[in-house]
Amino acid sequence: MAPNDSAETNGTAARPARRKAARYIVPVAVAGVAAATIGLVPALASSGDPDLPKITAQELIEKIAASDTERFSGTVKISTDLGIPSMGGLAGSFLSGAAESGGGKDASSADPQAKLTELASGTHTLRVAADGPDKQRLSVLDDTSEYSLIHNGDQVCAYDSGSNAVYHADGKGAGKAPHGKEQAAPEGVPTTPKALAEQALKAADGTTSVTVDGTARIAGRDAYRLVLKPEQKGSTVGSITVAVDAENGVPLKFTLRPSSGGKAVVDAGFTSVDFGKPAASSFAFTPPKGAKITEADDAKAEGHAKEARKAAEKAQGDLGKFEGEGAPKIIGKGWNSIAEFKTPGGAALPSEASKSKGVPAGAQQFLDALGDKVSGGFGSGTVFKTRLINALMTDDGRVYVGAVTKDALVAAANAG
Repeated sequence: MAPNDSAETNGTAARPARRKAARYIVPVAVAGVAAATIGLVPALASSGDPDLPKITAQELIEKIAASDTERFSGTVKISTDLGIPSMGGLAGSFLSGAAESGGGKDASSADPQAKLTELASGTHTLRVAADGPDKQRLSVLDDTSEYSLIHNGDQVCAYDSGSNAVYHADGKGAGKAPHGKEQAAPEGVPTTPKALAEQALKAADGTTSVTVDGTARIAGRDAYRLVLKPEQKGSTVGSITVAVDAENGVPLKFTLRPSSGGKAVVDAGFTSVDFGKPAASSFAFTPPKGAKITEADDAKAEGHAKEARKAAEKAQGDLGKFEGEGAPKIIGKGWNSIAEFKTPGGAALPSEASKSKGVPAGAQQFLDALGDKVSGGFGSGTVFKTRLINALMTDDGRVYVGAVTKDALVAAANAG
């Protein structure tokens, strides 16, 4: 193992101007969050610790920030374990019903917004490729099928081989993110270790210990290990380790471990990677014969946007009635940040008494299995737990949520 500099820093190297709310959002986003991805199986290519020159945590963070690699291809292994109980498939049935009511029978099985949410749990293998900001490809490999999302210029195509369905977006800016950056995957769905690492580094403020902890060999590449640890007690985040390519500063592996110990919640990394120019054929796509093609035409997109705006305006108005500003109140800072808000109308969770008022027994069973009853100076309520994100909903309809322990949520509610 190389004698790397492991001197701590309180994240001063990664403290550009940022919105205050990011201190709460980052731990949630890192979960993939949340919903939307990611992790890696622990068995990655590793053949000993390489002997590399010393580097400080600040220098390594700057190396990541300066990395401008836009061409690469490789294989990424992903697994996520939030510790949500399956309850004999009840949760899956519950979510499937919600999806059907929202998407309808006409929704394409190749639609990226729906398909990539499947990465939020379990273990997956991805093939990825990029050639600058205008060309990316992401393929999710299953035992018997493959799902591919290809962005090439102003064209975005997605293909689900299992259903022989194609989703196509045509027109300038079809794959453009709100801030002008091109993307193949929907915004908010990180699909590489670098995307996860960038989110985690946003949380490296005065509440975080950042060190260099030796070296590693990942996917045949020499790498330094950057470790972030919350300095506050009460966070469900134990540590985040980022393996950084010693040559070009690209994060090769990302691992988030919970403070409770055990298996990583998120573990994402390359098993193979090549930083050369990918073949042009990687970004070419022709719909197979007989494939069902769904077009994301402008009129349909505009209609959905109007509906979304109306729903958002209504929700904002409802929250405004009860919170004044319509935004959550942030309690604490850093990894211990907790968002507090009140449900519209002060609605609380279904209770035993509510079963007679039309609450499905299955839904009640689902909620009871997930939650722990708690009480304190705030009254009483239910804590819903995963291995990373926990939420307390009081009986009077107030909600506290964050990447913190149950005790931290109860303390926040008592203080409130």
